[in-house]
Amino acid sequence: MRAPCLAALALAALAAGCGGGNTASNVESPGAPATAKTRALEAGAAVAQARPPIGALNAYLDGFHFYSGAPQGQMEAHHYCAILNEELIQCAIYDGNVRDAKLMGVEYIVGEKLFRTLPAGEKALWHSHAHEVKSGQLIAPGIPQAAEHELMEKLVGTYGKTWHTWHTDRDKTLPLGVPQLMMGFTADGQADAALVAARDRRFGVDSGQKRQDRASIPAPPVAEGADSWQQGRAVQIADPTGVGHHPPRDARNAPGPATGGPAR
Repeated sequence: MRAPCLAALALAALAAGCGGGNTASNVESPGAPATAKTRALEAGAAVAQARPPIGALNAYLDGFHFYSGAPQGQMEAHHYCAILNEELIQCAIYDGNVRDAKLMGVEYIVGEKLFRTLPAGEKALWHSHAHEVKSGQLIAPGIPQAAEHELMEKLVGTYGKTWHTWHTDRDKTLPLGVPQLMMGFTADGQADAALVAARDRRFGVDSGQKRQDRASIPAPPVAEGADSWQQGRAVQIADPTGVGHHPPRDARNAPGPATGGPAR
């Protein structure tokens, strides 16, 4: 990624509140409501304590993930991101954009130059962003179209490594099991059209129109080693709890056997 990406993300920071507050959490966790004492402690901490790492999460992206090896296990993912340098972004991922949204996981994003330096085994954990950008699935809510277009120009050639620690599509009370490796879609027909349409309605956007608007964005060839699930290497951590939320693979979409343990 180049310096203009910083400018686009800075605009995203200025508009951070413009695209929020329209997607509720998928989970209702058990527990009594916060007491007045707890709320007072929270308010005091907010005034007294500095939170530089949290304050750096100033860019908002919304897209979709699926479990590596189980493309039918799909969910919307709200990314709140910070730029560490010109080649590395880190994001906290939530299941919504409201105050009580649940923290689902993390994503690290690198440019192609860094991705190509990774060992072959490490590359298998990363997914490309080209289709997410070109299809209109990935959006930056709240910023002007020109700024979003510039941002997508920078993201189209990047790669992400994503781990979800709370599988809110299935675990509706608490985060259970082990982290699961997530992937991004690489072709039309893979994402649940109803899931994308519901997101578009909430944000008042049109993914189809965004696809047309981004037709001029050149998408570099995907680097070898990324999106390994397409070559039958769907890496996952085996879950010692024995809870198998998702089959290891969808035979229609993920050719070849999965490795590294069952997907949830």
